[in-house]
Amino acid sequence: MADTEHEKHHRTTAQLLSDAMGHINGLFRKEIDLVRAEVNESLNHAGVAVGLLVAAVVVVLTGLDVVSAAIVAGLVELGLEPGWAALIVGVVYFFIAYLMARKGLNELREISIAPKRVADNVRKDAEAIRGTENAR
Repeated sequence: MADTEHEKHHRTTAQLLSDAMGHINGLFRKEIDLVRAEVNESLNHAGVAVGLLVAAVVVVLTGLDVVSAAIVAGLVELGLEPGWAALIVGVVYFFIAYLMARKGLNELREISIAPKRVADNVRKDAEAIRGTENAR
C-alpha cells in the first residue's frame, strides 16, 4: 500500500516530460489561434480602409459626371467664361478626392498585420521558461 501511495505522489520522468510536452503543445495552439484572430482583425480594418478609397473614386467619378455640368453652367450664368468655370469646378473636385484618399491612406498606415499580442505572449513565455531554467 505504501508503494501505491508513493507512486501517486512521485511521477516518472517520462510522465513529467509527457505532461510538459502536452502543456507546450496547448500553449502553441493557443498562440496560433491568437495569431489568426489578430491577423483577421487587421485584415478587416484594412478592408474598411480600402473601401474608403474605392468610395472616394466612385464619388469623384459620379460627382464629375452629374454635378460638374450644372455647376459650370451656374458659374457661366454668373458671368465667368466657360473654361474658367470648368477649371474651378475641377479643382474643387480634385481637392475633395485628395482629402478622401488621404483619410483612407492614413487608415491603412495605422493598421499592422503583425500580431503584436502574440509576440508579447511568446516573449513572456520565453522569459518564464528562462526563469525556471535559471531557478535550477
